[in-house]
Amino acid sequence: MLPAEWIPHRRPDDREHVGWIRPEGDAWVAVSLLGRELTGPVGWLEAEEALDGLSLAWLADVWMLEREDAPPLRVRLVEVTPDGVVVQTDDFGAIDVPVERYDLPWPPPPTLRPRRPGDPDGRVLSL
Repeated sequence: MLPAEWIPHRRPDDREHVGWIRPEGDAWVAVSLLGRELTGPVGWLEAEEALDGLSLAWLADVWMLEREDAPPLRVRLVEVTPDGVVVQTDDFGAIDVPVERYDLPWPPPPTLRPRRPGDPDGRVLSL
């Protein structure tokens, strides 16, 4: 659940919601849509600048969902809200392939992470 003291922040040029600014003592912390801290304690203007500089392109990126006893799973973000995060297996843009959806809490656990070099790409079969 989103803490009441978190203040939504929208980019000034397009009014797109890009995160929150939360108080920490006499300072402020910029927080992403995934609930992850983007800055440490800084001044209000620095927190705004950190959020204003964000692109939302990361929402369309490939992510990895790490699992116990299995290789990481290549996923895409479907929904990101303070009520939860929904990811689904990557369909590589096809509309006729089955996908699996996973409901995660918000903020998501560290097992949901951006793709790194060396992660399975989903296009190479291991025999």
